[in-house]
Amino acid sequence: MPNKILVLGAGLVGGPIALDLAKDSNLKVAIADISKKSLSRLTDDRIHKIQADLSDEAELKAIVNDYDMLVNAVPGFMGYATLKRCIEAGKDVVDIAFYPEDVFNLSDLAKQNGVRVIADMGVAPGMSNLLTGYAASKLDHIKNIEIYVGGLPKIRVKPWEYKAVFSPTDIIEEYTRPARVIENGEIVTKQPLTEAELLYFDDIGSLEAFNSDGLRSLMFTIKADQMKEKTLRYPGYADKIMLLADNGFFDDKKIDFGKYQLSPLEMTSKILFDLWKLHDKEVDLTIMRIIVEGEKDGKEMRYQYDLYDEYDPETGIHSMARTTGYAASMAVRLLNEGFYRETGITVPEMLGRNEDHVLFMLEGLKSRNIIYRQKIEAIA
Repeated sequence: MPNKILVLGAGLVGGPIALDLAKDSNLKVAIADISKKSLSRLTDDRIHKIQADLSDEAELKAIVNDYDMLVNAVPGFMGYATLKRCIEAGKDVVDIAFYPEDVFNLSDLAKQNGVRVIADMGVAPGMSNLLTGYAASKLDHIKNIEIYVGGLPKIRVKPWEYKAVFSPTDIIEEYTRPARVIENGEIVTKQPLTEAELLYFDDIGSLEAFNSDGLRSLMFTIKADQMKEKTLRYPGYADKIMLLADNGFFDDKKIDFGKYQLSPLEMTSKILFDLWKLHDKEVDLTIMRIIVEGEKDGKEMRYQYDLYDEYDPETGIHSMARTTGYAASMAVRLLNEGFYRETGITVPEMLGRNEDHVLFMLEGLKSRNIIYRQKIEAIA
């Protein structure tokens, strides 16, 4: 009997995950979402489609009981509660929902239920953590970790020069949440969008990198002297966003507009939705650079990983969906084939400590034309 996999959420990332898993003859794949429109985009007959309100606890638990493993790809605002309910149902989970809660608070629950959970298993967080964890495991002392990542449109259209596969509200949260970094071994909080710098990438040229709160579990699982993650955009973007933030456009307190009450954040999100919407067949890019520096046997070493990926015209799948979704689908295979057996909450940097896990993930992504270029060198 094929193992039965259920993807929770049929959005622009959940859909490609289901499509990729459906290629495996040993898997029986289903996908659930409240939106008929989202489900209708999936025309592959191998995927069973379920219309359901995944925020309803009883409805969710009734659905997941029929499946062996779950992929949590719901929106961030309901991600943690959904994961908790999946664990309570005794199901292994690969989780890509981006939520503010601490996933390790569910570790005891997962162990009590004999459940394996790989959390934050997208591109960043996800592969960024896995490769950072791998490089860190090769060093005796970690001096510096830098992660730079961004999703961008290939065609630049003024004024924003930006498009997203996620909702504007989720993106804006990234621009308003304080950014945590590691300096001299301690967690330090900085304002988002600050400390902008220009970095050069062979495939695209100069991009702007600014502070964002993307380190997540890395701050607690890896000990390093310095560590930061920055978001990549076309130059000048941070100043435009800061202009909105400084003038109240992201405030969430409702104000009166005649008969109606609306927050500036709701209004701004509504306006930006169409401006930032990534349309079908529009070419997007995913760019990531990971640098890990430290000492090994008294020598200074640097590990660097670079990713450049584009929209796939053959499948019509956007790059951010490919790089995020296929990392998750490879993690499903990692669990399904028994390569990782430990119960409880696992984050990708923990997988990165095992070279076999890293090679499994990288080879699977490479076969889908998502290629991480590695450079290891001694620092003079």
